[in-house]
Amino acid sequence: MATTVTDAPVAPVAPVRPSSRVDLGELPVVHTRHWFRWTLSAILLFVIAQFAWSLVTNENYEWGVFGQYFFSEPVLVGIGYTLTLTAVSAVIGFVLGTVLALGRLAASPLLNAISWSYIWFFRSVPLVVQIIVWYNLGYLYPTLGLGTPFTTDFWIVEFPTVQLISAFAAAILGLGLHQAAYSAEIIRGGLLSVDQGQHEAAAALGIPARQRLFRIILPQAARSIIPNASNEVIGLVKGASVVFVIAIPELFYAVQVIYNRNSRVIPLLLVAVVWYTIITTILSIAQYYVERHYARGATRVLPPTPLQRFRRWSTAQWRRLGDAPAPPPPPGQATASVGDRNDVRYGGTGA
Repeated sequence: MATTVTDAPVAPVAPVRPSSRVDLGELPVVHTRHWFRWTLSAILLFVIAQFAWSLVTNENYEWGVFGQYFFSEPVLVGIGYTLTLTAVSAVIGFVLGTVLALGRLAASPLLNAISWSYIWFFRSVPLVVQIIVWYNLGYLYPTLGLGTPFTTDFWIVEFPTVQLISAFAAAILGLGLHQAAYSAEIIRGGLLSVDQGQHEAAAALGIPARQRLFRIILPQAARSIIPNASNEVIGLVKGASVVFVIAIPELFYAVQVIYNRNSRVIPLLLVAVVWYTIITTILSIAQYYVERHYARGATRVLPPTPLQRFRRWSTAQWRRLGDAPAPPPPPGQATASVGDRNDVRYGGTGA
């Protein structure tokens, strides 16, 4: 059988080119220059350095007077009053605030209206006015007690108002009741942040309402409540300074008494500033660990604490000190390029 060969057109064959391989290690690395960031950082560093230099060289700060009164007895007694007022008022404020928040969320129109009216009134009146009103309550009601309703016949027990409500009691009432109005809204917001399905699931399991609140709802709401509540407590530490209007010897009042006697205003005010800063720093650290505790149910792995991060960093740096530099490759053995690694990975020949 004869074979006929036709002159059919043949497609041109492209010449085989060697694969282009680029060694990224030989390319120069050009870092992005953040001129605005560096300029702003330089300006801020200059301002901080200038301020630090003035702290050392400006004699008007009178650091000797500052050191003399920093641990003085009146200042330490004032710190005790400040912490006591803060602790007692915070407990009263958040306990009463929880009751008010539940009243705001209750189905009863009466409880809802009473809670809303309380919050509206105590958020409307300035704190210093409330403290002064409580301190001078004796002008409105000379005596307080128990007896026949709708009369002033206190035949069960009767107290003079001036003796019952002292300056310290007036400060506690003013701070605590004022704080309760703000705490109620913080707690109510935290309760509303919990998914409605949690309420329904707990009710479907037959869990009583009290246990649903304290065992299921509040622990989940705490993640939203703690940051704002901590902010309120820190504000209460500084807000307690307004009780100087009724002559309670807290920190700011003690400092005022001292600088009114010796006319060293700036160093005594710096004493108050530093002590308030120390108290606020301690409360901020406590806030961090409380937030971390309540984040256990929301995150798979808790973020490391500052101490844990420092230990990890110091361990890594210590290990780096003991590491020897990598030996150079033998002569004639070059480092594999990116193209070679790709050829091996994808089964190429590199031709």
